[in-house]
Amino acid sequence: MSRHVTIEPLARTAFAPFGQVLDTDGDERFTINAGMTERIHALGEIEIAGQGGKPILSIFRGQPYTLPLTLKMVERHPLGSQAFMPLSDREFLVIVCPDEGGVPGRPRAFLTAPHQGVNLKRNVWHGVLTALDAPSDFLIADRGGPGDNLEEYHFDDPYVIEAPEGKAS
Repeated sequence: MSRHVTIEPLARTAFAPFGQVLDTDGDERFTINAGMTERIHALGEIEIAGQGGKPILSIFRGQPYTLPLTLKMVERHPLGSQAFMPLSDREFLVIVCPDEGGVPGRPRAFLTAPHQGVNLKRNVWHGVLTALDAPSDFLIADRGGPGDNLEEYHFDDPYVIEAPEGKAS
């Protein structure tokens, strides 16, 4: 028997236990570059732990998933946070789970708005990069360097991630 999770819109308060929402609604703004650029400052906190860790930037190209999605596995990164910022105006799915004694609890699934990203806190259980509709590129800020920074968990009984009733997938 599978367990169902309904996708909800990505909102700062709902996502706060797992990390930060990255978008242009940031609280701290100021002008730089002789008044030609607005800086929306400090949207997320990059976390780096462990000896020899360093922040790195990468681009991930995600192939699209279709809904409903069977969630069989989640992962976490114990030595660093991980930020995902889309390089297009496409929505994507963010799946996260609270930690319950070292294993993931019941997942929550969030649908981003176009141009909205997330910064997952260090050690947060999450699904893999989940592009929807079309192949999509993402700018990723995370930890590079030595150390074991990946832990996977495979559910014995998978979850089914579904669009809200009345909403097309």
